[in-house]
Formats: sequence, structure tokens, C-alpha cells
Amino acid sequence: MQLVRFGLSNQLVVAFKEENTMAFKYLFLKGYAGVDEEDYSYSVYTQEDAYESIFYAINQYHHLKNISLGTLSYGENEEHRIGLKVCKQYYKKRTMFPSNDTLNIDSDIETDCIYVDPQGLSKNAEDWRNSSFFRLEFYRLLQVEISFHLKGIDLQTMLSRELPDCYAFQNTITFDNRAHSGKIKIYFDSDANIEECKDLKISGSVQKNTQYMLLFDSFVIVICLASLILCTRSIVLALRLRKRFLNFFLEKYQRHVCNADQWEFINGWYVLVIISDLMTIIGSILKMEIQVKNITNYDLCSILLGTSTLLVWVGVIRYLGYFQTYNVLILTMQASLPKVLRFCACAGMIYLGYTFCGWIVLGPYHNKFVALNTVSECLFSLVNGDDMFATFAQIQQKSVLVWLFSRLYLYSFISLFIYMILSLFIALITDSYDTIKKYQQNGFPVTDLQEFLKECNSREECQKQSSAFPSCVCCLRRKASDDHLMFTN
Repeated sequence: MQLVRFGLSNQLVVAFKEENTMAFKYLFLKGYAGVDEEDYSYSVYTQEDAYESIFYAINQYHHLKNISLGTLSYGENEEHRIGLKVCKQYYKKRTMFPSNDTLNIDSDIETDCIYVDPQGLSKNAEDWRNSSFFRLEFYRLLQVEISFHLKGIDLQTMLSRELPDCYAFQNTITFDNRAHSGKIKIYFDSDANIEECKDLKISGSVQKNTQYMLLFDSFVIVICLASLILCTRSIVLALRLRKRFLNFFLEKYQRHVCNADQWEFINGWYVLVIISDLMTIIGSILKMEIQVKNITNYDLCSILLGTSTLLVWVGVIRYLGYFQTYNVLILTMQASLPKVLRFCACAGMIYLGYTFCGWIVLGPYHNKFVALNTVSECLFSLVNGDDMFATFAQIQQKSVLVWLFSRLYLYSFISLFIYMILSLFIALITDSYDTIKKYQQNGFPVTDLQEFLKECNSREECQKQSSAFPSCVCCLRRKASDDHLMFTN
């Protein structure tokens, strides 16, 4: 219930940010088509279009309150000023004659900025257009950046009976001319930050509903805290019991207990519950602070609550382990995990080699290889048989040598990872599964710890067979005060 409530609230927050970003693009970008071109919004190819796009954004900012459908107002920037900040970057000195292949350039970059406030726009509508600042020398211009701050209120949260959030939007429009290729790319970036509303007066059932949710979150914290204490106590007692068992084995048999038997004292499910409880407690505290609008870190809270819920559902598998048929999955994962990790370490080296090779060679010619993270995602998709033909078809045939290399690269990667590495990966898990199935039919190998427990399962049996197994001395000499330590797990 707690996670669902917070998830619905977080969806409203994300939707509000995305819808505002889309609205800003339509408001401030002249001729925006609604779909971004690759990683930028759109582009212009003439000086006239560049000037019109710059002046259009400034003019729209001036008339924002008259044209916007949202609850927006002007906000202050880092210097506590309201208005537009327009900056341009250009080379300090540059003369170029492409016809003669000559170039004279000073690579130092200069930055010049001005502030345009809404009142100045209304008084001198034409003066700022004709100012020398906006006479751009495109042959040495690198970029023009327009930045401004807006404020808004998300009122849709009140429909969910929650207090509204106040937002501060830091918007930046960048006209990128670094390539000097005759194409200026226009980027729009909006960074939305949730701020505490200074004067919030809301009447109705919203305040009462907030108090009920805070009470419910407090109940969740109490339950998780009790679970955390009990599981931690069990782990501590198990560690004390493990220490006694190691000392006993060393004294009686003059040898150390194997690592597998030592780990039998640590209940992994209890560790999972402890981690889940910690995340739930911290996430619940953050959620309570968000509800009363003291903090606004939705992302951290959602990660904590979401991960804790994942661990809770994984922990449910523990109860299926009491049935032999359903226990196969857990036992197979435990048996195959070490071999799978070693295998992945070796296969990862080959994977990294293909990743760097594809980025260096195919990056300039293929959209899926322009960055290391996109290369890794593309190769992982190919391993799983996704989007193969599109990856082959999108390679640009501008260089015959690169085109031939791309074919050799893709064919070798797909053949190696799908037909060999992936098959071996599945074979490791299948082998572990077959081993577990045989153990379930013929019995699992008995370890030293299991043999010890088998011989010492009852004090009466040890008393009847005092000479049967030397380890029974442990059960006979155990103090009555230590009973709680012997059966904690």
C-alpha cells in the first residue's frame, strides 16, 4: 500500500516535468515540430532563421503570461535577477578564405553576456533587437545561449489529496555553431527542481489525508524496526554459535571446518530481510519528509522503497523452499553462481574489446556506436537477437573499408557470443540443474556439519550411544544456559 501510493505520486511528478518540458519547447522554439532531431531539438541553416529563432524565444519570454496555459511566472536566477541571460561565445580573432585554403585564427574563446529583463523588453522593444550585441559574426561564432528561470505549481497533486509542489525550471536554449558546417543545432534543456512553497494555505480534506498517511508510514517504520531487531539478534546468536562450533571442532578433531559449513550458520534470508528493512525505514522517513514538503528528493526515495520491495518479494521464495519441487530454482542458483561469475569475468573481457573497437571504428558512421554506453547497449541487444537487421542496415556506406570492417565485426561478434559464449553460459546452468536433480533423487552429500548434527540430534541418543561418535561429547557437556544458542537457526 505504501509503495503504490508513493508510486502514483511519483508518476504525477515525472509527468508534470515532462509535460512542462514539451510545452516549453513549443513556446520558445520557433517552428518546433514536436519530435527532436537525434539528440537536439531542431536546426537552422540560414542567418535569417538563426536571428528569427533567437528573437522569437526572447519575445515569447516577454509575453509568457499572456500565451502560456500553465501556472507559470518569472523566477530569479543564481544572481537573484529576473529576466533572460543571453551569452555568446566566439573565437577571439579569425579570418578565413576557403577559396585560398588560408586560415588565421586565435583559438582563445571569448564570452559576452547581457541581461534582458521583462520591463526593458516592454519599454525598448526595438532597441535591443538593433543593439550591437545581436550583430552576430557567424564566421567566428561558436554558440549563443539563452537561459532563464520560471516558476510553477503542480496543482494536480490535490486531486490525489496531497499537498501541491512548487517547481523552479531552469531553461537553456543553445544555438550550437561549433562545427561551422552551415548547420546550427538548437538544443533545449530544462532542469526542474522541486522547492518548498513559501506560503501554502489549502483548505479541505488534503491536510487531514496527509496526517493519515504520516500515521500509516509511522506504523510501517515500527513494524520494519521490530523485524530488523529480531533478525539482527538471530544473526548475532548464529555467529556466537558458529564460533563455539569452530573451537569445538579444532579441539576435538584438530582440523578446521570448511567454508561451506561455516556459512551454514549465517541465514542469508535474514540478511536479505535486514537490508530490506533498512531501506524501507529510510525510504519511509524520506517519504514522510516529502509529504510535509520538507525535502523533495523523489528519486532517492523511490529507489529505496522500490529496491526494498524487490527484496521482500525475493524473500518470499524462502517459503517455497520447504517444498522439494519448488526448491530447485534456489539450489540451482546457489550451485551455478560461482561458475557463472567466473565465466562472465572471462567473457566480459571479450565483450569490452568489442565495445571499444566498435566505438572507435564505427562511431562516426553508425548512430548506435556514437558513445560507449550506446555501443554496449547495442551489443547486448544483438546477443539477445534483437534489432539485428537494423544494425546491419544503418551503417553508412561512405567508406568501403569501414563498411567491410563492420560486416566482419558484426558477424564475428554475433557468431562468437550467440553460438559459443551464450551456449556455454546456458550449459553451466543446465549442468548445475542436472546435478541438483540427481541429488534430490539419490540424496545430497553429507558435510561435516550435517554429520555432526545427525549424530547429536538428541541428548538421549547420545547417552545411549556414548561410545558411538566422539562429537557427542559436545551435546553431553553443553550447559543448560547455552540452550538458546544451540537452536537459533
